[in-house]
Amino acid sequence: MARSSGFKHRAVTAFQRRILNPMGRRVKSQTLLETTGRTSGQPRRTPVGGRLADGEFWFVSEHGEKSQYIRNIRANPRVRVRVGGRWYEGVATPLPEDDTRARLKKLPRGNSAAVKMFGTDLLSVRVDITG
Repeated sequence: MARSSGFKHRAVTAFQRRILNPMGRRVKSQTLLETTGRTSGQPRRTPVGGRLADGEFWFVSEHGEKSQYIRNIRANPRVRVRVGGRWYEGVATPLPEDDTRARLKKLPRGNSAAVKMFGTDLLSVRVDITG
C-alpha cells in the first residue's frame, strides 16, 4: 500500500510541477498561494483551490507534509493568497486535527474532487488574512 501511495505521490507531483502548475499560474482567475522558499528565500506561487470567508482562506493540501509549500509554511508562515485577482496577506496554519473530508465539502466542488482523487495525505490549512 505504501509503495503505491509513494508512486501516486511522485506521479501526481511530477505532472503538477511540470504541466499543471505552470499553466495555472498564468490564468488570472486561478487562486494562488505564495510562500517564501525555505532555502532560496524566493517567492513560490502554487495554484490551489479554496474559499475565502470571514477573514480566513481555507484549502486542503493533497500531499500534506510532503508538499513543498507546506514545508515552506512550516519555515515561514507569512503567505499571500490571490483570490479573484486580488492579493491578500496572511499567516498560514496547517491543521492536522481538522477533518479534511468535511472541510472539502465546504470548498469549491471541482477542486475538492481532484484533491480527493489525487491526494495521498490530506491536510487542512487555514490562512488568517492580515491585510
